[in-house]
Amino acid sequence: PADRLPDKWTFFLNSDLTVTSADPNVTVKLVQKNVRAQDAGMDMEAPEVANRIKQNKYVLQFKNPPAGQTTVVLTYAGVIYNEIKQLGQEYARGFSTSPGIVSEQGVYLAGSSDWIPWFNDQLITFRLTTRLPQEWDVVSQGRRTVHKTENGRRVTTWLCRAPMEEVFLIAAKFHEYNRPVGKVQVMAFLRSPDEALANKYLETTGQYLEMYRQLIGPYPFWKFALVENFWETGYGMPSFTLLGPQVIRFPFILHSSYPHELLHNWWGNSVYVDFSTGNWCEGLTVYMADHLIKEQRGQGAEYRRSTLQKFTDYVHPDNDFPLNKFLSRHDAPSEAIGYGKCMMMWDMLREDVGDQPFIQAVQKFYRDNKFKKASFNDLRAAFEAVSGKNFKPFFDQWVNRTGAPELQLADVQVQPRDGKYALTFTLKQIQDERPFDLSVPVAVSFPDEIKMEKVHLNQREQRFTFTYAERPAMVQVDPQFHVFRRLHYNEIPPALSKIFGSPRVLIVLPDESDAQSAAYRELAQIWSKDKTKDIEIKSAAQVRDLPADRAVWLFGRKNAFLRRVIEPALDDYDAKIGAQTVQLGKTELPYRDNSFVVSVRHPKNPQMVAVWLTVGTSKAVAGLARKLPHYGKYSYLAFTGDEPTNIAKGQWPAVHSPLRKIIPLANGTMPSAFKQNLPKRPALAQLAPLFSARRMMQDIKYLSSDELQGRGLGSAGIEKAAAYIAQQFKKAGLQPGADDGSYFQSWQEIINAKGDKGTVKNVIGILPGTNPTFAGQAVVLSAHYDHLGLGWPDVHKGDEGKIHHGADDNASGVAVLLELARVLGPSFKPERTIIFVAFTAEESGLKGSEYFIRHYKRFPANKIMADINLDTVGRLNDKKVLILNGSSAKEWPFLFMGVGYVTGVQAEMVSQQLDGSDQVSFVRHGIPAVQIFSGAHRDYHRPTDTWDKIDANGLVKIATLTKEAMAYLAERKEPLTFTGKTGTRPAPAIGAKGQRKVSTGTMPDFSYNGQGVKIQSVRPGSPAQKAGLRAGDVITEFGGKPVRSLRDYSVLLKAHNPGDVVKVKFERNGKTHEAEMKLKAR
Repeated sequence: PADRLPDKWTFFLNSDLTVTSADPNVTVKLVQKNVRAQDAGMDMEAPEVANRIKQNKYVLQFKNPPAGQTTVVLTYAGVIYNEIKQLGQEYARGFSTSPGIVSEQGVYLAGSSDWIPWFNDQLITFRLTTRLPQEWDVVSQGRRTVHKTENGRRVTTWLCRAPMEEVFLIAAKFHEYNRPVGKVQVMAFLRSPDEALANKYLETTGQYLEMYRQLIGPYPFWKFALVENFWETGYGMPSFTLLGPQVIRFPFILHSSYPHELLHNWWGNSVYVDFSTGNWCEGLTVYMADHLIKEQRGQGAEYRRSTLQKFTDYVHPDNDFPLNKFLSRHDAPSEAIGYGKCMMMWDMLREDVGDQPFIQAVQKFYRDNKFKKASFNDLRAAFEAVSGKNFKPFFDQWVNRTGAPELQLADVQVQPRDGKYALTFTLKQIQDERPFDLSVPVAVSFPDEIKMEKVHLNQREQRFTFTYAERPAMVQVDPQFHVFRRLHYNEIPPALSKIFGSPRVLIVLPDESDAQSAAYRELAQIWSKDKTKDIEIKSAAQVRDLPADRAVWLFGRKNAFLRRVIEPALDDYDAKIGAQTVQLGKTELPYRDNSFVVSVRHPKNPQMVAVWLTVGTSKAVAGLARKLPHYGKYSYLAFTGDEPTNIAKGQWPAVHSPLRKIIPLANGTMPSAFKQNLPKRPALAQLAPLFSARRMMQDIKYLSSDELQGRGLGSAGIEKAAAYIAQQFKKAGLQPGADDGSYFQSWQEIINAKGDKGTVKNVIGILPGTNPTFAGQAVVLSAHYDHLGLGWPDVHKGDEGKIHHGADDNASGVAVLLELARVLGPSFKPERTIIFVAFTAEESGLKGSEYFIRHYKRFPANKIMADINLDTVGRLNDKKVLILNGSSAKEWPFLFMGVGYVTGVQAEMVSQQLDGSDQVSFVRHGIPAVQIFSGAHRDYHRPTDTWDKIDANGLVKIATLTKEAMAYLAERKEPLTFTGKTGTRPAPAIGAKGQRKVSTGTMPDFSYNGQGVKIQSVRPGSPAQKAGLRAGDVITEFGGKPVRSLRDYSVLLKAHNPGDVVKVKFERNGKTHEAEMKLKAR
């Protein structure tokens, strides 16, 4: 418009481009060459990237000044080709970058490319039309209004009416996939055809779009697109994300980096950042994406502790700065401040106002600032408007001030007072800086409950008193890490971040006799190239004592400090370094081909760490040097092979915390029992699951109903169950899978104790594979649907003739099988065929699965890659999922570790060989197979196994875990490496199929991997209870014979009759005990 025309129109353009005016009334005058470029937008490039682009400064000159609104047409051309270069490892997680490139591989143009004339710093709208070779396509912001082929060219127009900070042009030979999610087009642009991968992203995008729509407000754009770049990047643009070809294929990205980038469409790409006042957006995005996902998985406190740990380890007075100076992440300290401190600020604000006001405030902030630049003050205004509180002191303290509080608990006392108990304690702020104004959570434990309190701490030292009706047993200060603060070293388990954050490091090499001594020298040389740290390298012979002023690496098995420093420190943890193996928690691994990293407290300076490292192969050195800095939060790690591949990781428990005090009783003794598990705060929002707990519970209620009479062989009830399963397979779109073209594989089998034969049937549905390379191959997903009917073939004394409902065993497994069919059937396109099969006659000796393997012609045994068997999965509650027969292929532990990371559903491998269910039939025939299992309970094979005891939410977890594992198997290029035993059948597990006549009344802990049988629970009034055995005891000898495993125990029990008296040896708290037990009938 004429009233907004300046005297001179000045603009900047990439100096590699030449520009002219298409209007004879307008000339373009060059006034300055090679001006330093200024990046725009949320993903600001590092200075070394931005400096690679130079601008020219131009002025538009009008021969006749326009009287009204005018349009100026500029024509420009040139070559933009800035090579893709690797930045420092800490910056942007080691990605390479280019400020702009046009190449045969693809096109990347952004604000940093300065490829469009830049007149001022105001937001702009645009229409972008491209004409490219017809096999190419282009992505930009906005709505695609034209997408056609014309005269052999691809013509595309993107219209963006929303004000933008910059304009992107991304182009390549893309394969497009899309689907509508409400009013939003969800799209994927991949560089090679991959419908299965695209569907994963489209599905996950829909879930998160809906969650954030409800949490924040309507999605601000017409589309959201996943775009595959031609080099490794992790960028979030308005309405799309640009990820590298390896990154998008990491399965964990779907529930980590990907939702983070999606959320940036609200924070940073539609509500813009006013960088002059500091970048609020990264911390808020971390809080509402990364932290939220962890909190949904019950890991919020651990995530906050890890965040505080990074700040404690990486930030010190020399590199600290306030949030109002944070622009973007460029190293570990800037990340710990701009991402971590800022994230903790939002958590403290949420704790202050409550969940609903917090949500209302961010919704108001979004409504008020959409497509505007916003600051911390705009956020403060939204929270003040919703809550009615004055948050200026809060924002001033956390946005404009450096430093962090350090807390100390002192002088804890309990005194009787007027028939009650007065708890008194002192809290101190011991940091060098002046006191902070804090709201500090305090947890007070009693025998049966925990009470959560809050105290207002704003002085160096304050005394607090609370009065209770019963005597407190323990007090904990900020036990769930809701306060931004520096952590005491005893609150933080020793971890790699301590050594990677230390400015001074000593590397102690092993004796020259160590077989890998050359590899250790190579690794030391790689790390010593970091000139930002003082890194010293010495041999063990040159070091008499470890220096207290630096963190220490101890390399190699033949290092004198292994026995002097590492092994004694492991007494606090469940770990042991042996001659042939290393035990880390419940995982025990051999040295061969494996590399280990174990951190402990520095013996001379507990604020530092000593870290032991071994390499399994010299080729692993390069990978370890590259990977270990990314594992900073972990206390211990194990890797295998040359790559090397991570196979174990974990954090030691925090011990001896100074903010935790157990309170002695009046007589000076310590309380014997009190509640310790803290209540977990509900997540701010929940991701709607793909799987329906309601549908699965409906399946279980029907299958375990009185109408079906326990689904015994030869009964009308089991026929109804088979018809129901086939009907659900058909509704889900599965093809009939039996050889005769139906859903039923039928044959004659013994159906009762008399030996009568009758027709039994497996129910089979097929989801066909799409990759011709895998034609004729399949993976099996199975669950048995038969049960004990009125008691045969495994009935307890007194239960004869009663309906055995079999809700958990195994209506639960069938329900998950059916739900997976419903979800995968309509849209999943597996590369390898998936066979869904409900087996019969499992309870009478795995006969259904054995018949399937021996007689199925469509996919014979040598064409079946693996089986995942669902049996007894309905009572998960807060436990880990157990994976039985994981030793049948070497890849199973790695597979389920990865699946657990992706889904947040934790699984535990059971190393004992158990004859638990139909997966054993597959293993006997040389096919890798596992059972998914939620754990044993007292209702197993009893009439009391009913639907009302099923954990519905646990079914969703089981389905989520199984889907991820099944999808991996369906796409895996190589077969699994079979490591099981063929042709032999292990002895039955406790309570499984067999002719055992006696009971001890114990329930074993299936997750226990040590020698003996660990007791999970003891039935009241049972032989075990009368003999004095308790939960947690480990049976090592039974009837004078050793018990090494559940298999041994099962064999020994089978040799006894009711009334036999046996001697039992067991371990309790490290001591051996002996008792006599009179066995009773099952």
